Amino acid sequence: MQRIFRSVFNAADVKGDGSEFDRLFVDGERFMIGSAVVEVIHVPGHTPADIAYSIGDAAFIGDTLFMPDYGTARADFPGGSARDLYRSIRKLLALPAQTRLFMCHDYKAPGRDSYAWETTVAEQRANNVHVHDGVGEDDFVVMRTARDATLKTPLLLLPSVQVNIRAGKLPPAEADGVHYLKIPVRSPTA
Repeated sequence: MQRIFRSVFNAADVKGDGSEFDRLFVDGERFMIGSAVVEVIHVPGHTPADIAYSIGDAAFIGDTLFMPDYGTARADFPGGSARDLYRSIRKLLALPAQTRLFMCHDYKAPGRDSYAWETTVAEQRANNVHVHDGVGEDDFVVMRTARDATLKTPLLLLPSVQVNIRAGKLPPAEADGVHYLKIPVRSPTA
């Protein structure tokens, strides 16, 4: 993500190799949180950098899936891929059926009045409106690509990316001592 967005924001302070972060994980890596073993699962598609964490009978799945009545994450951000997203989802849905899945976001599907954040692999496989069992990769890619074409850019995407690629830090202060978040402007011919 750093390499994708560094040039967008002219962020010369971002190296593009991830060295701004304390640690970078790879697929299948394990680490400890107290006595709990955490396994890293690379789940690209929404972005190329998405990961999930599996801990015992639970998985924290980031922006890959949403609650079954809402579906799946978009895949139209720079570096995103509906095909990669489908494959990542299938990887998550191969976990044991009783695995609890914790969502990163919930947008409350039409008809549902309360927020939700936990589901199971079995529930997703049976009821996810975009990718339940029986939905093939090509059909998913067609659906996800068409749906993504109708979505607006999230309001806070550009500010949040500038902080995210810097491992949670603001861009460096300018000559006046103020930190600025940039909004790129391109000419119509660019």
